[in-house]
Amino acid sequence: MTDAFPPPDAFRFFCETAERIRATAKRLEKALFLGDYFRTLADEDLVRAARYFSGYVFSARDQRTIHIGGAALIAAVTAASGAEEALVRTRLVALGDIGDVAGELHGVTEAVPGPSSHLCLSEVESFLAALAVTTGTKQKILAVTKVLRGLSAPEAKYLVKLLQGDLRIGLKEGAVEDALARHYQVSVGEVQRANMLTGDIGETALLARQGTLSTAALRLFHPLKFMLATPATDLADLARQMPSDGFVVEDKFDGIRAQAHLAPVAADSPPLHGTEINGKRVALFSRTLDEITGAFPDLLPALAALIPETSHQGFILDGEILPVRPAAGKALPTDILPFQSLQPRLGRKTLTSELLARTPVAFVLYDALFSDGRILLEEPLNVRRAALVALVVDGQVIRRADSRVFVGTADLDQEFEAARARGNEGLMVKDPGSRYKPGRRGREWLKIKRTAATLDVVVTAAQVGEGRRSRFLSDYTFAVRTSETDPTLLNVGKAYSGLTDAEVQELSDWLMAHTVQEFAHGKVRTVEPSIVFEVTFDRVQPSARHKSGFALRFPRILRVRQDKPASEIDTLESVRRLAEADGAALD
Repeated sequence: MTDAFPPPDAFRFFCETAERIRATAKRLEKALFLGDYFRTLADEDLVRAARYFSGYVFSARDQRTIHIGGAALIAAVTAASGAEEALVRTRLVALGDIGDVAGELHGVTEAVPGPSSHLCLSEVESFLAALAVTTGTKQKILAVTKVLRGLSAPEAKYLVKLLQGDLRIGLKEGAVEDALARHYQVSVGEVQRANMLTGDIGETALLARQGTLSTAALRLFHPLKFMLATPATDLADLARQMPSDGFVVEDKFDGIRAQAHLAPVAADSPPLHGTEINGKRVALFSRTLDEITGAFPDLLPALAALIPETSHQGFILDGEILPVRPAAGKALPTDILPFQSLQPRLGRKTLTSELLARTPVAFVLYDALFSDGRILLEEPLNVRRAALVALVVDGQVIRRADSRVFVGTADLDQEFEAARARGNEGLMVKDPGSRYKPGRRGREWLKIKRTAATLDVVVTAAQVGEGRRSRFLSDYTFAVRTSETDPTLLNVGKAYSGLTDAEVQELSDWLMAHTVQEFAHGKVRTVEPSIVFEVTFDRVQPSARHKSGFALRFPRILRVRQDKPASEIDTLESVRRLAEADGAALD
């Protein structure tokens, strides 16, 4: 017989709660179920459960990772369940989630414990910590397999989901914040602020329980969300939004948005993101909140040098990483190169000294969010700018954006053209009184860019998507014609955003019925080239991946062109002209 009521700290109780949450589509009910569960837990287990329900194995500040990929999880589930690998992969295509497959197939050919298993949350934490220090894919697979064999099917299901970083029950970190606010009767804004400052939803849950959210202090080395800008419709729109007595204008850079965390090394510091250099710790995070410190070792000494000897707390700085001409010896912005100049050093595990010398970068700073113990998020832009100006930069590797004050829009056309001539995308226009709003796209920051180009393309292949679109063909590879007289199709990109769920489902049904060839057990398909999209994109850049020689950067689907046949889509010449306009044409 199984236990009717597992103890609160049992992982099985966690799994049962997850199933209840997954079964309802109502956000309020999800929050209530989660609140009821949190009420049963001791403080230490509340911290663990809040992290796990947010999809975190460790806190956001913790540099540890478990480093186990999808192929390794498939291997572990196959070994633990006793199923044939072909069956596992077939069910993965059908269900779209290896955790669901683990729950469905667990123990299909061998006896495993029933739901009386009493793995507790602290043991889950210990297992995850051990897995983080286990080296080698084979050893990780063996460790996961061994644990799965001792679990019930629901526990296997949710442990695998946790290992892949997403429970997929319609509950993300924001929903956990909402549940904490409802359960502990505080505003969701208080919970969000504490979580942003601490970088740990588990610690935030404990502060909410204790009624001490206001005591949350900012801790470095976890990324804060970036404030975003809104496109300006025209100069009249800009004039309406900005103060009449003056606004700040900066060049809009075309690089990698990055957030730098800098601080003196503390003797008792826990494992943190970043790298120690010259007694300082430096970390870089991307707009997607991923750590990118290792990709830019040539920036780290100069960033560490920004920290004054008198500093004890450190800094958080916002800016852009840009490619620059090698050994140009020129100040910003005359040596800035197009974004594609960065391509050779992106996505590489090893950066040779030769590669770094061939593709140097500069970090242009334009905001300060934290300055030696002082949180600046609520301070106006002009105060944050003053904190930035107080830092001594070398002017080459580390630079400050040139901020200019304009009164009225009369000279902005000329300034826009000047920014473009300097190798930048356009202009950023900011209200000098604006606060920094992490993760929000407000009207206090406006961006002026050139009109977006579009292309008509045809879908040549489709792939099963992720998350809620994991049951549909929702990632589309598309092509243009070689020329007006040659209908040969040449791929130029892949897009997955811009369509509604209803459109995706309708397209998926059509593409499945018009599949030419299947790969990866049906997960990837080449299809009849009939569906025409109108797509927009950031720019055209050279690409060795496609036979066309080009790729669209950040493409987005604007609409399905039901009025246009594939014989009338754009040609490679259209793509080439856009590339030449960007200065991105191949020699």
